[in-house]
Amino acid sequence: MGITSGIVLYAVLWFLTFLIVIPIRLQTQGDVGHVVPGTHASSPEVHNLKKKALITTVAAGVVWAILATIILGGFVTVRDIDLFHRMGPQAG
Repeated sequence: MGITSGIVLYAVLWFLTFLIVIPIRLQTQGDVGHVVPGTHASSPEVHNLKKKALITTVAAGVVWAILATIILGGFVTVRDIDLFHRMGPQAG
């Protein structure tokens, strides 16, 4: 895995993790009981995006480290997931 693929893997993991973390402990205006005119009751009252971004960064870093270890260690290769044997014989 090169530098670029490592960065792309981390970015994808970060955004996936962020989409999972955003709704955790979200307080909506409807929950609080104070709906601002012109907004939906499901609009966030308290979102804590800085804290959620920090949690996301740490969690994505841990998942990235695990996946990078698996990829770089050769525990799982592309040939392992070639279910239909379309890659042909391995050279070398």
